[in-house]
Amino acid sequence: MDRPLPAPGAFAQDVLELVEQVPPGQVLTYGDVARLLQAGAPIAVGRVMARHGVDVPWWRVVRADGSLPAVLLGRARQRWRREGTPVVAAADGIRPDLARARWDGLGARIPRDPG
Repeated sequence: MDRPLPAPGAFAQDVLELVEQVPPGQVLTYGDVARLLQAGAPIAVGRVMARHGVDVPWWRVVRADGSLPAVLLGRARQRWRREGTPVVAAADGIRPDLARARWDGLGARIPRDPG
């Protein structure tokens, strides 16, 4: 029997709130999210996305090289195409072209965990 996941904590909520703001056709890396939040580390952002990212545009947050776990690639590629995300060829198919698709975060409402 599957147990429900616990509700996201403050850091996870901040990550999810920022990810919801990434414009269509653009991406952030896990490290970009941590840097913009001035909290956590890329691996912590990845954990949040793995546990709680299903309801946000998860395909807009990628590893430092632009890749995603293999299990997500098919669905992500469809969404990147639909959104017009600039992509480059890679050994595993395509991935976002970070030089052109990386969002700078300008204008984002950066959540601030008061704790």
